[in-house]
Amino acid sequence: MNKTTLARTLACLFRSGLLSCGLVLAAGLLAFALAAENDTLDVFLETNALETKAPEAEVFKAQSLGLPAKETDAPYVAFGQWLPALLTQFNQLPEVQAQLTRQQQAELAIQAADRAVYNPELGLNYQNADTDSYSLGLSQTLDWGDKRGVATKRAELEAQIMFADIGLERNQMLAERLLALAEQAQSRKALTFAEQQLRFTKAQLGIAKQRLAAGDLSNVELQLMQLELATNTADYALAEQVALVAGGKVIELLGDNNLAFSEFIKEIHVFATQAKQAPAPELDTSKSTLPALASAYQQVLLARVNAMQVKADTSADPTISLGAEKEGTDNKLGVGVSIPLQVRNNYSELQAVADKGIAIAEQGYLARERVLTAKQKHVLYALPRLLERYQDWRELVQVSGAKAAKSLSQQWQAGDVSTSEYLQSRRQLAASYLVGLNLETAIYQSWLTWMGESGQLMPFLNGTAEQISQAPSHMPNAAVRTVNQ
Repeated sequence: MNKTTLARTLACLFRSGLLSCGLVLAAGLLAFALAAENDTLDVFLETNALETKAPEAEVFKAQSLGLPAKETDAPYVAFGQWLPALLTQFNQLPEVQAQLTRQQQAELAIQAADRAVYNPELGLNYQNADTDSYSLGLSQTLDWGDKRGVATKRAELEAQIMFADIGLERNQMLAERLLALAEQAQSRKALTFAEQQLRFTKAQLGIAKQRLAAGDLSNVELQLMQLELATNTADYALAEQVALVAGGKVIELLGDNNLAFSEFIKEIHVFATQAKQAPAPELDTSKSTLPALASAYQQVLLARVNAMQVKADTSADPTISLGAEKEGTDNKLGVGVSIPLQVRNNYSELQAVADKGIAIAEQGYLARERVLTAKQKHVLYALPRLLERYQDWRELVQVSGAKAAKSLSQQWQAGDVSTSEYLQSRRQLAASYLVGLNLETAIYQSWLTWMGESGQLMPFLNGTAEQISQAPSHMPNAAVRTVNQ
């Protein structure tokens, strides 16, 4: 490939923003190295120039090199730009709307609990005898054990537990959907790479046929190239199947597979950097304030309220009655008070059961805290290392992979390397790119799983999106450059 073509290729990379997009740059450079091996693709395009129109050839060439065509160039989408639209789509899901209804239901339950426990009772009596008698009575039981107050506290705690569970559930739902979008993006990159491999192998097969005609290549080596083309065709079909499955999962979870989405490895890098630079006391304090622990802590408080409720329910509430009676010409007025006598059953066993519930809830909270603390330490230990390995892989793909592919192509065309060795080496280069995709997917999966399980995802995303939206327009690319450095 001449210097002019190389300069145009690099200029297209800068215009399309690929140099600020982490893994996409690595993919582009690796595909560039594999597809632009010493004029092979240019020769293939030149031999088909009479059959292909110029614009279509440019598009084909750009796609084969891993670069977007001019018609499909897309500007870099900042994290704070695509996230609000995704959250809007997420909040419109029936599952989320059901959660909002459950919150309203909990608020109504609090209002219902804050009502009087006992209503007054009205009694009328008539007796037909030698002397007719009439009586009118009114009685009211007093909430001496404060059943109403305890019920209100219980309803409030149950509402808080529901809100915490809904928040945690929503974080997990969002994490699942973001992971599905990330996997869809990864499958599309794998599909693009498989297509580039297929196109490049077709071009190499054309070169091999020319070398066979010139006597520079044996018939067996040509058959190896044909087998490689068949393998790449199968790989492309499998990659397409994986992409279709990933797209179907996104449709299942979000109802649409054309949502705005951009990679956010740099945001994960920022999170890992901040967590790594945070002092140890701050980490020890933050572990007890994880949103996922809110529900378990409220369960402890609810267990204590349950003990209070048992005491209130079994308390002896007095009843005051007022009655008026007329018998013949005599008028009578009576006042009475009745108090239950807890002689045969003082409900001490029920109180003991409720007290044991407090101990169980406290142990459940400690167990939950221990599990989350262990997972937090593991994530804060493993995530920076995954990101470092990802950075190392990217540098190897950009430098070593490109040089190896170029040197390998030169040796194959010069006849210094056999076709079998050449194809095996190219498979190793392709496998290194696919391994990198798996590594990037592992980073997304590890981070999103933890953030969803700990309940930190939505607060982090909202805070990060707000910071980016308030930053100047040139900040996103600058932030990417900082992370890449």
